[in-house]
Amino acid sequence: MQRTARRIATAVSAAAASLLLALSLSPTPAQAATHNPVVFVHGLSSSSSSWDDWIADFKADGYTSSELYAWSYSWSQSNVTTANQLASYINTVRAQTGAAKVDLVVHSMGALSSRYYLKNLGGTAYVDDFVSTAGTNHGTTTASWCSWLYTSCAEMYTGSSFLTALNSGDETPGSVSYASYWSNCDDALTPDTTAILSDATNVEVGCISHTDMNNDYGVYEQVRDFIA
Repeated sequence: MQRTARRIATAVSAAAASLLLALSLSPTPAQAATHNPVVFVHGLSSSSSSWDDWIADFKADGYTSSELYAWSYSWSQSNVTTANQLASYINTVRAQTGAAKVDLVVHSMGALSSRYYLKNLGGTAYVDDFVSTAGTNHGTTTASWCSWLYTSCAEMYTGSSFLTALNSGDETPGSVSYASYWSNCDDALTPDTTAILSDATNVEVGCISHTDMNNDYGVYEQVRDFIA
């Protein structure tokens, strides 16, 4: 009887060992790829719909709707006001998604409020990558047509006190990764090189119009790879 019991115990132990070995060798299930939420900020006289093409491209490349946030705001107001609203919006996105940080992708004047948020409102703690497309980072003289109508436009005019303060000291603060994509034939930016940020990854993308900079597929691919 004891010999039979020992045989049974030995067989059970061997089976358990085989099971544990099989479990250890089994491939672990692949984890679904996740990304930082991407917050898109439009420019002057525009809206969140200006990002429709790129949002479709991001989805085609594996992003989900819950990772893509195109934000609309009143573009005529001061960029300081917009920056404060952006701070609240990003906090909301982070709370909804549980993400520690977002990636910030902006177009044209959207660069100004976004950079104000990074520099003056603690945004560097909550942004991983910052991407400016056709950003009016150092102003543009073409803003003269609307500078007498809208506060935001006056702030965007070359040499404004807003721009002087924004670009004083470090143009790329914090541990954020910065990139600026600009065109050599952008009629809205005078000069074109106003888009360049000190200590950022600055990329001249060739001759692409101002309004096409944030829906051009070639630029999209570079932006996607930068924030990946």
